[in-house]
Amino acid sequence: MLKTVAQESKANIKSNTKDTAFGFQLLLDLYDCRPGVCDDLTLCYQFLDEIVDYLGMEKQAPPNIFRTPDLRFPDKAGLSGWAPLVESSVVIHTLSPKNFISIDIYCCKEFDISKAKIFVRRFFSPKRMDEQFILRGIDYYK
Repeated sequence: MLKTVAQESKANIKSNTKDTAFGFQLLLDLYDCRPGVCDDLTLCYQFLDEIVDYLGMEKQAPPNIFRTPDLRFPDKAGLSGWAPLVESSVVIHTLSPKNFISIDIYCCKEFDISKAKIFVRRFFSPKRMDEQFILRGIDYYK
């Protein structure tokens, strides 16, 4: 069922307006990313900082990013970061042991999904990228 809803949402994104959904959320799972990117604090910060302008969103504050230590949490080692937006947020979590990255782009205005995916691929070069698209707050304007 989730796949069908996600597919329908993705197909209808061009026709959605403020009166049909409050927010639009793209979830990306990146597998087998370019070696080293999951631990690259500067690169991940730059990603969070630049994707906002690239997609025409407005930052509320500079991004924050944190490292999870591999000695204390070996299976969770990586980075977690957040760019707060006036329109919502962009979030990234990396898991270095598996070269895996999850990214959530949530915005209360429509954005170009294809453009977002191109930007993500340019930064992290995943061998595989899975996506889900969700309309949020579909009854908000009723």
